[in-house]
Amino acid sequence: MTISVGATLPGATLLKVGDKGPEPVDLAARLKGRRVVIFAVPGAYTGVCTTAHVPSFVRTRDAFAAKGVDEILCISVNDPFVMKAWSEATGAAAAGIEMLADAEGAFTTAIGMDFTAPPAGLIGRSKRYAMLVEDGVVKVLHAEESPGVCEMSGGEAMLEAV
Repeated sequence: MTISVGATLPGATLLKVGDKGPEPVDLAARLKGRRVVIFAVPGAYTGVCTTAHVPSFVRTRDAFAAKGVDEILCISVNDPFVMKAWSEATGAAAAGIEMLADAEGAFTTAIGMDFTAPPAGLIGRSKRYAMLVEDGVVKVLHAEESPGVCEMSGGEAMLEAV
C-alpha cells in the first residue's frame, strides 16, 4: 500500500552519523507535535538528486521556516556515512536539512515508495517524493512518476502547497 494524504506514517528507526558514529533516529518521536517536510531521493550522489532535489530545499529552507515548518528531513536508502558526506557536499548540513539513512529500506517499503531499476543499478531504492507531515499525519504528498524527474517534489513546488 502506498502512503496517502490523511494517513499516519508508520514508526521507523532511521540512522544518522553523530559524534560517536551511527545513531538511531526515532521518526515518530521526531514528528510528534511538529510540522515537518520529508523528501526522499533514489540515491545520494546521483544526478537529479544532487543537482536539483537537494538544492531546491536548500534554497527554500528559510521560506519553509517562515511558513511554520519546524524541520526538513531527507531520506534515502543509503548508509548513514554516505548521507553525512552527501549532506556536507550539497550544503544541506549548513542549511539545517537533516539527511537520514533508511539503510535497510524498511521505512520506504512500509510506505509503498520502494522501486527497483536494475539497468540503473538502483535496487530496493526510494521513489522521489516530498510530503508535509503534521504530528505524524501526511497533509500533502507529491510523488514523481519517474525517479529522473524533480518537479512536483522539489522545494519550490512543496513550498506552494504548504
